[in-house]
Amino acid sequence: MPSVFWLVVVGVLVVVLVVKRFRGGPLTARDAFVSPVVLLGIGAYELTKVPEFSGLDIGWLVLGTVVGLVFGGLRGTTTLLSERDGGLWQRYTKWTVAVWLIASASSFGLGVLGVALGAHEEARPIVLSVGISLIGEAAVVGFRAKALGVRFAPEPARRRWV
Repeated sequence: MPSVFWLVVVGVLVVVLVVKRFRGGPLTARDAFVSPVVLLGIGAYELTKVPEFSGLDIGWLVLGTVVGLVFGGLRGTTTLLSERDGGLWQRYTKWTVAVWLIASASSFGLGVLGVALGAHEEARPIVLSVGISLIGEAAVVGFRAKALGVRFAPEPARRRWV
């Protein structure tokens, strides 16, 4: 069972990300890729806690990965992309939120089915699933931005405290 800590962390990250992107704003490469990579790392670490992988566990993990990438990619097609101030702007739509909700329900259902069939619950961490989904979204948004000829927004200037 995933730790309550990681469930809370991922839940807060997803809510913040959805609200921020629903309001719209510049999309930097860091915004698009750092969170998913961090979540993938945490999810991979969580996999080390699985007592013993069975064939069913591996199949469940692979199926969950494919489902996550597909829903993430689908979500990436529902966002509005534009160029502002020389960089990429992204805004979620009601369809993006609908895909998030359907993906969450599907992931939950897949989890229940996997456990009912005998897979270890730890073999498909929620953190990993969210990271995979965000990677799928970032890939599609990146391809769409490239097709539009728009680069990611520039990183904001950082303050120096020297």
